[in-house]
Amino acid sequence: MKHIADAFKRDKALIAYICAGDPTPDATTKIVHALIRAGADLIELGLPFSDPIADGPTIQAASQRSLQAGMNPDLFFDLVKTLPKTIPYAVMTYYNLIFHRGTMTFAKDCRNHGIAGIIVPDLPPEEADELGEACKKYNLDLIHFIAPTTTPERIERIIQSSSGFIYLVARLGVTGAREDLEDRTKSLIQQVHTDIPKAVGFGISNPQQAKEIINAGADGIIVGSAIVDMIARNTDDINKAVEEIETLTRKLKEGITR
Repeated sequence: MKHIADAFKRDKALIAYICAGDPTPDATTKIVHALIRAGADLIELGLPFSDPIADGPTIQAASQRSLQAGMNPDLFFDLVKTLPKTIPYAVMTYYNLIFHRGTMTFAKDCRNHGIAGIIVPDLPPEEADELGEACKKYNLDLIHFIAPTTTPERIERIIQSSSGFIYLVARLGVTGAREDLEDRTKSLIQQVHTDIPKAVGFGISNPQQAKEIINAGADGIIVGSAIVDMIARNTDDINKAVEEIETLTRKLKEGITR
């Protein structure tokens, strides 16, 4: 199984987010293969939750489609086990699902099925000791967020409790593709001093933005809503979605490696 660190070894990392099971598990498999072909270095797989508070309308809708298709933690892990393990995977979900399954059980299932890292938007580092211990036991990375409003003191605390990569939030608010990048995003990248890779997400949707983020000092970019938008537009023709996603992913990868 690949580790999160492997995504950052060769070059700047392109991290892609999709919601597992959107619109079907079979579609997820096709999309994952397309992302890998196009150069994605790491894939975040969303485990859908009914109240995704960090997500904007695009990913909320994806979660709803996935839940309506029957996705749940058991089916999620069964799906992940079938995916190619040529790149690492992280699960992005909400703490209610982890707590209900049991933190040790959830971490063990991640390890046994090919998940290398866990991202939990509604779990602050101050309350993450239990999950952190489970991740250490099963050699998983626990990835935390740093936002533009995070104080310098708290940035240091987050760095100390993070592994894999630091998830820098590009802007305030929820997920969603944007056309512009805020100056504070670039400032945030430069404020975070650590040997842990820094990846920026929330709002990146095109190669120019990706290039700007990398030039500002990031080690990777995270793209979600722009990809999920393509799925939403083509739920009745998943092959078209796959084609569009592969094209965008190639362009994003070129944007961060040239």
